[in-house]
Formats: sequence, structure tokens, C-alpha cells
Amino acid sequence: MASLSASDYGAFMEKFSLLPPSSSQHLPLASLTFAVKDIFDMEGHVTGFGNPDWARTHSTASVTALAVLSMVKAGATCVGKTVMDEMAYSINSENVHYGTPRNPCAADRVPGGSSSGSAVAVGATLADFSLGKFLLSFFNSSTDTGGSVRVPASYCRIYGFRPSHGLVSTSGVTPMAQSFDTVGWFARDPVILKKVGKVLLQLQDDHNAGRVDQLIVAEDCFDLVNIPPRQLKDVLTTSVEKLYGSQIIRYTNLGDFIELKLPNLKVFMNTISGAKEDDIPPSLAALSTAMRLLQRSGMSSRTIMANGSESVKPSLGPGISERVWEAVKSTDENIDVCRSLRGELRAALDDLLGDFGILAMPTVPGPPPKLQTDPTTLESFRAKAFSLLSISGVSGLCQVSIPLGTYEDLPVAVSLVAKHGSDGFLLSFVDSSQSS
Repeated sequence: MASLSASDYGAFMEKFSLLPPSSSQHLPLASLTFAVKDIFDMEGHVTGFGNPDWARTHSTASVTALAVLSMVKAGATCVGKTVMDEMAYSINSENVHYGTPRNPCAADRVPGGSSSGSAVAVGATLADFSLGKFLLSFFNSSTDTGGSVRVPASYCRIYGFRPSHGLVSTSGVTPMAQSFDTVGWFARDPVILKKVGKVLLQLQDDHNAGRVDQLIVAEDCFDLVNIPPRQLKDVLTTSVEKLYGSQIIRYTNLGDFIELKLPNLKVFMNTISGAKEDDIPPSLAALSTAMRLLQRSGMSSRTIMANGSESVKPSLGPGISERVWEAVKSTDENIDVCRSLRGELRAALDDLLGDFGILAMPTVPGPPPKLQTDPTTLESFRAKAFSLLSISGVSGLCQVSIPLGTYEDLPVAVSLVAKHGSDGFLLSFVDSSQSS
């Protein structure tokens, strides 16, 4: 049963200690503590997947997830499992069964999901870092979007890293849409963020550390935020200029770039609605539509049955049940076009960025929404978030959400994206930029 005590901000499902080897003092993560989302298998513990019926009808895990084991073998101590959205199928973080972990930056605001407890544990200094899982939970604009690590990182004013797809093992992690699932992590400072990344990504010593050829600011993406976009951009560009000079900063219209490079998006651009009213670039709205179809296709009936939902039929909270079974019953119309878009977008962005380029954009359209907000009032916010989160989601590029301070006492963040496989470069850039 989840702990809802004030002392742990309601972040934990259960607490325990998984200790590193006795001779761990010289290991890279020595003396650090971490928490894991209740989607990672832990030997001797049930993986509850955010739902009590799921936990009740599943056996204890016989092995521990590889990502967790790598942290322990590197010297870190696991201190428990954290609360998550049911079946990782929301970014709302309001779990009807276990409650909502309290946002340590703004108690009346959502902490973000689906890795809500993991983010709160780090933000509230209950753990030095934590593991989450990035899943793409895309639905129509009146419900939820995705970004299970980046969104709560932004809302809780911490760092959140989404690695290049396929680089971190998901063995021992409950699957949803396996062609998109990836393990991500949170930390309060860039030094620990990088240390964890070097272990998970098996990175060697830095090569070309400190080299940056270009920072590309996606101006149309910044225009989607509900706070003055210039303030958000200026904080970022001023910091970069001091370290690397203004000559590396470029500005682009990302929507136009994507429309030019991905002609197959026109299949979806004629079907989108509401994008003009929300000032979302049509190509980004179309990309969101393609992402939603890909995610639903990935979460197939076979996936659900393999995970046990078909036989267990767990009691799900409001909205979650409808969305889960809507995904299961969805058709594969235009799915081949969607799959081709993934490779096309990755190639286009990799070419744009090169080995030492970074794309800058908002993580989400603004500060965290208030708790228990009527979903219909957030339709525009979610539609914009949908378009921003789809860029790395479809392409599989690495992305980091970094805190930029507050606006009207609420946390705001910006995201940096690098070429697929350039995770070490991106971690080094954040470390050197934020530590200077």
C-alpha cells in the first residue's frame, strides 16, 4: 500500500533498502540513493504497475530489472518503489487508488506523470536520483499526452533525461509500447544526472567535451508557451552566449522544417482540427496525430494480454479504462505511413543537428496545472504539449529537461535535444553549462 505520509510527500509505494556491494566506496555512484517507479521488477517484490488489482493478481518478481541492478552494482542504494499513474497511461499524476504525490515546488499543482513519485522523491530530496520510464501515452486533445520523465521533471523543477531510444535496457520493465519505451532518470543537479547516465549508457571518458557547434532555437515552439516566450528564451541564450559566444546560436521554424522534410505528413495535416485555434504549427499537430496512432498500435491486444489486463480486467480510474481499451481496439489505418515517418524524422533531425548541435524548445507549454482541474479547460495546453513531446517521441532522439527557475513562483523548464546516440555529448553540455 502506498505511503501518504507528509514526510515522504506521498511519493512511495513501499520503502526498503537494496544495498550495493560492501566494497562500493570507490564506485561511481557510491553513497548515492535512488528510487524506482513501480514499473521496474525488483526481486521479491510485486510490480504493481500503479493499480492494486494488477498487484494483487501478479506474483513477486524473480529477478531485478537490469537498469536497477546496474545502479546498485555502481554503488547506489535503492530506497524504495514510487507511485505512478495507472498503467503509465497518463501525465496527470492523480492516481485514484494511491493518491497524488505532492509537488514539492507547488503543493496545489500536479507533479506530472506518469513517473510522478519518482520525480517527487528527487525534488523533495528523499533520494539523490530516481529511475522512471518514458512511455508515449498519447490520446485525443481532451485527455492526456505523453512524456513520463520530461513532464514531471519540468513540473518538479528537476532534471529529467530521456535517452536515445534503444540505448538503455528495458529488461525487467513492464512493457507498454515496446518500440517506444525507454528508461529515463531524474536528478536535482547535472553532475549526478551525468554520473547516472554514464552508468546506464555505459559511456567512456568524455570525448570533445565542451565542443558545441550550434544551438538551434525552435522559435515556433517557444511561441506555444503560456508565459512570455522571450523571457524563457533569453535565460537560455544568455547563458549559452556567456560560455560559447553568440555565433553558435541560430533560430529556426521547426514546423516549417519538418513539413519540408516529411512530405508524408500531409496525410494527417488534412485531418487535424483545432490546431489553428491553438496556434500549433500544422506539421507538429500532424506529427502528434501520427504519434498517437503509433503508440496505440504498439499497445496492441497482444501486449495487453501478455501483461495480464485481458484476464485480470483491473479496476481502473476515471478516464484510464476508456483510453486503455480504446488503444487496444484501435485499427492500423495509415500505420505504415506513420512508421516511415519515424525514420524520416530521425534522419532529418540528425542531419540538422550534426554531431555537436543542440535543438532548444520548451519542455511543456507552461507551469504545472492546478490539482483536480477540469480536463476540458486544459485542452489547448495538452494539445500544445502533445506537439512538443512528439518531436523526440517519434524520432527517438535524446532529450533533457532542465529547470530555468520560476514564473509567478511556479517552475518552468526548457528542453535540449541532440542527435540520436549523442547522449554523452548532451549530458556533458548540460553539466558544463549548468555547473559554470
